[in-house]
Amino acid sequence: MADEASAIEAALEARFGARLKADRGLSGLDELLRIARHRSHRYFTPHAIDPGLLRLLCACALSAPSKSDLQQCDIVVVTDRAIRQGMVATIPDMPWIMDAPVFLLFTGNGERLPALAKLRGKPFPNDHLDQFFNAAVDAAIVMTTFIRAAEAVGLGCCPISAVRDRPQVVSDLLRLPQRVIPVAGLCVGWPAREGEITPRLSLETTVIENAYGARDLAAEIEGYDRRRAQRLPYRRQRDVAAWGEAPFYGWSEDKARQYGVPTRTDFGAFVRGKGFGLD
Repeated sequence: MADEASAIEAALEARFGARLKADRGLSGLDELLRIARHRSHRYFTPHAIDPGLLRLLCACALSAPSKSDLQQCDIVVVTDRAIRQGMVATIPDMPWIMDAPVFLLFTGNGERLPALAKLRGKPFPNDHLDQFFNAAVDAAIVMTTFIRAAEAVGLGCCPISAVRDRPQVVSDLLRLPQRVIPVAGLCVGWPAREGEITPRLSLETTVIENAYGARDLAAEIEGYDRRRAQRLPYRRQRDVAAWGEAPFYGWSEDKARQYGVPTRTDFGAFVRGKGFGLD
């Protein structure tokens, strides 16, 4: 227990740049350690994942909390490599997606609620933004729970939000029904490398007590940029042709560049076209 608590403290110090205390008497330290040590994996061994294990992990994931028990998430297991290749073709900078033994798509399913209303002879006056939001959040919670379950048995995962870059292509390839939209993909496999703990913004920045107040966000971001660069520096600068070479390239510069160009501007139209109301 003492070793697990020390390992948790070390992992969180690497993550947040501050030492937190883990009570040696807590139950569940093994689970906390897995969460604290979380890292994404993009390199996998060629070993397959047993279909029974995958089914078990999906069941565990779908045991996650669901808003009002509406159960608005589906998991699409993409076993057809031609379909997966068609999806990867829309994400040219991630060809390694094909190397993962398993690729999943987590969808927000808004199809069932109107169908239930029709089946039971009830009106459906809630065709607005909240239904879409609930379905997307349900999918995110289920995916997060799947990752926790997968890591518990030694698997590694990497979420792929880029499935929303060309959502209509993904929808057509998987024949997603109306009111079913892709939220994120997930690569799953046995890790070939240990991976890195990614530093996060400090808890002073992201954990708020009661209400937001005065803060020096610029100083907080600068501190995080420097701390992260020491532990996990960027290997390359994003789009140097457009933005030039920065003398210091940190997280904030990378994210500013990433969102300094239009991205997924057609996603709202796609969601509306799939039948969701967003008002």
